[in-house]
Amino acid sequence: MSYMYETMYILRPDLNDEAIDQEINKYQSIAQEQGAEILETQHRGKRRLAYEIQDRREGIYIQMNYQGPGNVIAPLERAMRLSEEVIRYLTVKQVIPVEEELAVQEEQAS
Repeated sequence: MSYMYETMYILRPDLNDEAIDQEINKYQSIAQEQGAEILETQHRGKRRLAYEIQDRREGIYIQMNYQGPGNVIAPLERAMRLSEEVIRYLTVKQVIPVEEELAVQEEQAS
């Protein structure tokens, strides 16, 4: 069964644009290898953190929305946990409103 997920992760603020793009592509590839379809990836830029994380006051926020089976999450979060570039991450399962869910089910049935 396929679900919609949103993963927000924060990268170290000292990464250059090339390194940021490499990290984004790396996590998109991991998700796609597990059968996910990337719906949208947003680079939200460098922002001030609410509190210090690993002696850092800023971070680069990336939001990735995707659809796929539940087994996508574990390898993706494992890679983020082991990466020194990611200082924090969070994945949530998105709830689709009932009307949209019915429309999606009708599309899949036909």
